[in-house]
Amino acid sequence: MKRRIALGGLVLAVLVSLAAMAALSSAQASLKSEASPHAAAATTIVVWTDQNRKADVDKVTGTWGAARGVDVKVVVKDFGQIRDALKTIAVADAPDVIVGAHDWTGELAANGLVLPLFPRAAVKKQFPKYSLNAFSYGKNGARLYGIPTQLENVALIVNTGMAHAPKSWKDLESQALKVKKRTGSAVGIAVQQGSGGDAYHMYPFFSGLCGYVFQTTKTGGLNPSNIGVANKKFLANSTLIDKWNSEGLIRSSVDSSTAQDLFLKQKAAFWVTGPWNVDPVRKAGIKFKIVQIPAIKCKSVPFLGVQGFMVTKYSTAHGVESAAKDLVSNYMAQPAAQVSLALANSRFPANTVAGKRVHDSALSAFGKASLGGVPMPNIPEMNSVWGDLGSAWVKSTKGPGATKARVAFSTAAKNIRIKIAGG
Repeated sequence: MKRRIALGGLVLAVLVSLAAMAALSSAQASLKSEASPHAAAATTIVVWTDQNRKADVDKVTGTWGAARGVDVKVVVKDFGQIRDALKTIAVADAPDVIVGAHDWTGELAANGLVLPLFPRAAVKKQFPKYSLNAFSYGKNGARLYGIPTQLENVALIVNTGMAHAPKSWKDLESQALKVKKRTGSAVGIAVQQGSGGDAYHMYPFFSGLCGYVFQTTKTGGLNPSNIGVANKKFLANSTLIDKWNSEGLIRSSVDSSTAQDLFLKQKAAFWVTGPWNVDPVRKAGIKFKIVQIPAIKCKSVPFLGVQGFMVTKYSTAHGVESAAKDLVSNYMAQPAAQVSLALANSRFPANTVAGKRVHDSALSAFGKASLGGVPMPNIPEMNSVWGDLGSAWVKSTKGPGATKARVAFSTAAKNIRIKIAGG
C-alpha cells in the first residue's frame, strides 16, 4: 500500500513538472512571437512582386524553398508602389526580398533599405557588365545591390512587306522617306513623343548622335558632374536633327497611340517600340523583323530597363538574411530561373546562358537589339534629366517653327545642371 502511494506521488510530481515546463515554453514562444512575428517562423521569406510576375515568382522561388526547407510567401504589390512602400512599412510587415527596377537602386541603397550582394565570380561572368552596373551604386566604388533577371528595351520593328531591314542609317532614312511619300504619312519613322516628350523612346537617336546622360566611372558608377546631354560630339551632329525635322522623318506630335496606328495601318514601315507591342503586330498579320536601329554617327543603342531581385534590410531583422541572399545571389541568377521569368513576361533574360535558351523569335530579336544598351541611370540626379531631355526633342522636332537642335539641347543641359546643383 505504501509502495503504491509512493509511486503515485512520484507520477504526480513528474506530471506537475512537465506541465510547468510546457507552460514556461509556451510563455517564451509567446514573448518571442510578440517581439518579432518573423521569429516564430524564421524559415519564412517574404517576397514582394507585381501581379504580372506573381505566378512565376511563386513557382521559381517555391522550387528553391522546397529544396532548402524554406517557406517562401509571395505577396502581390502594385509595381509602382513597391519602392515607396519599402520606406514606410512596419518591420513586422516588411518583405525580405523585392522584385524591382534597377533605377530604384540609388535611392534604396542610399537610404540603407537594400543590402549589397556578393555573387561568385562564375555567376557574374554570365551577365553583361552593363546589366550588373544597372544594379550597382556608390560614388567611391560601386557595390552590387541586385541580381538582374530581365532586360527591357525598344528596337526597330520593320514591316518587311513594305521595306527591308536597313543595312545602315542612310538606308533606313531613304526607305522611310520613300514610304512616307507613297502613303502620305506625316512621318517616316513612327516613334512616340507627344507634348510631354519621351526621352526613353528617343534615346537610340540620342546615343546615335553621340549623346549620353552621365559619364560611367571605371567602377561602374555614374558621375552626375559629367553631363553629356550637349557634349561637343553631340552638338556637332545636332544639325542632323534639324534635317530630320525639315524632311518629316520624325515628329514630336506623334504620341504612343499615333505611332501604333501608323504602323498597324501600314502608313509607316518602321516603328520604334518595345516587346509589349509585339502581339498587336502579330494580330494585324503583318510580317515583320526586329533589329537595333543602325548606327548614325555613334552606335544607336537603346536605354535599358533592367528588372531584378533585391534583398532588403528587413531580412536581417527577420533573421533570414543569409537565406534571402542565397535565393537572390545564387538561385535567381541561374539560367533556368531566368528563362522561366523571361518567357512569362516577354522580356529577355539578363543571364546570357539563359538568353541562348529563348526560342521566341521576337523576344530573341529584342535581346539582340539590347546589346551595348545603356541602363537608365539609377542615381537620384536622373530625376532632373527626364523632363528637359524630352523637351529638347519636342522643341527640335515639332515641324515648322522648331527650335534649332543645338539651342534646344544646350538649354536642356544648362537647366539640368542647375536642377542637380540645387538638389
